[in-house]
Formats: sequence, C-alpha cells, structure tokens
Amino acid sequence: MPESQPHIFVTGATRGIGAAIVQSLAARGAKVIGQGTRAAPGILAADLSQAGAGDELWGAALDALDGRIDVLINNAGVFEAIPVDAPDAEWQASWARTMQINLQGSADLCRRMVLHATAREVGLKGLRGRIVNVASRAAYRGDSPAHWHYAASKAGMVAMTKSIARGYAGQGVAAFAICPGYVMTGMADDYLASRGGDKLLADIPLGRVAQPEEVASIATYLALDAPASMTGAVLDVNGASFVR
Repeated sequence: MPESQPHIFVTGATRGIGAAIVQSLAARGAKVIGQGTRAAPGILAADLSQAGAGDELWGAALDALDGRIDVLINNAGVFEAIPVDAPDAEWQASWARTMQINLQGSADLCRRMVLHATAREVGLKGLRGRIVNVASRAAYRGDSPAHWHYAASKAGMVAMTKSIARGYAGQGVAAFAICPGYVMTGMADDYLASRGGDKLLADIPLGRVAQPEEVASIATYLALDAPASMTGAVLDVNGASFVR
C-alpha cells in the first residue's frame, strides 16, 4: 500500500452525509474506515453515547488503518427533541446524551488525533494531520425550542475546532468545520415534515435543502486538498438561509 494513500476515519458513516463522505473519499483513492452503531464491511461498531467509547474506537480505527490516520472526520450526531416542559429527569438525560454523542465523543477523538498527529514525523501534503468536524447552522443561528441541546452541542464543536486550529497549527495539525443547514437525509425529512416543510423551504433563498453529496464534496476538499492556511475555517452549506 503506497504511503501516499490517505488513511481517513469517518464517524457516523453508515447513512446520509457520512455515507456520502465515505463514497466521495473512496473515489479519490483514500483508505477509509467508518463508524456506525453496527459492524459491517469497512464499519466499526461503537456506541458514542457511552463515556469512553471514543477512546476505544480510536484504537480500533488505528488498527484497521495500519497504525496511521491522516484525517479524522467527526460526523456522528443525534438530533432528538426534548421540550422545555419535559420532566426534569428526561430533560437532563436528553441533554447528557446529546452532549456525549455530538460533543464529548467528537472531542475525545479530536484529542486522540492531535496526539497521534503531533507525534508523527510527516503527514499528508505537508500536514501531520487534519480534522474535519461536521457541525451545523444551528451553532450560529440556534434551533427550535425543543433543540437547545443540539444547537449548544454544535456551537461547542465549532469553538473546539477553532481552538484546535489555533493551538496546533504550528505543529502541523489543521482543523476545519462544516456547518450544514437542512440536508436531505432521513433525519431531516422527518423534521421538515413535522415543522411544515413548505414554510421552512421558504426560508431558504436557494429554494431547496442541500444534498448529502454536496456536503461530502466539501468534506473531501477539506480532508484532501485545502491548503494549510485555511485551518480554522468554518464553511456554511445552507442555501443562504443564514449568512454571517
């Protein structure tokens, strides 16, 4: 296997955006290992809602990728409603689950990637390692009254990405974030239907939601082609429904 072949680990890789990212990277010749809730060819099973799962998953991914990971793409996440008037125990549990999967699990993997990359002599295209975090438009715009925790977790992911970029650029580690709006996945379909799809689409100047392949093309660019000087960049994919 040539040393120049990128070794990439993608979480949340079995459907939607994650599956499109895996397909796009494989088409570029990368060796890709994904994570999902169930094991499958090229997919490692891990429940990121469990504390410490990210650390165990990292070890398995490193083994599967011959001891070298050039790029980490954190895409795994949940979007689960919890109303403000929910019972206290349900409210707390929902926040804890969302933060664990969307933010803490990603943070644990980012930490492992930084430690792995900074210990390397050389990496891919002049960088020791790259991190691509799939956040959300909600990080900046907020979300519905039942999704405070989702917006907060994605805002945390963006802030974490910027901190990594600033902290480790000098050591050859680049970090980027992508902030999609609605994307045509099963999760988004259900949400659009529940909130009145036509009204929500009216808020998108482009007139449609993004396709998973569009987000995947950006993730692939950041993983393989983006110059080192772009580290810390946050790219929006929302049809101009939120501009900043």
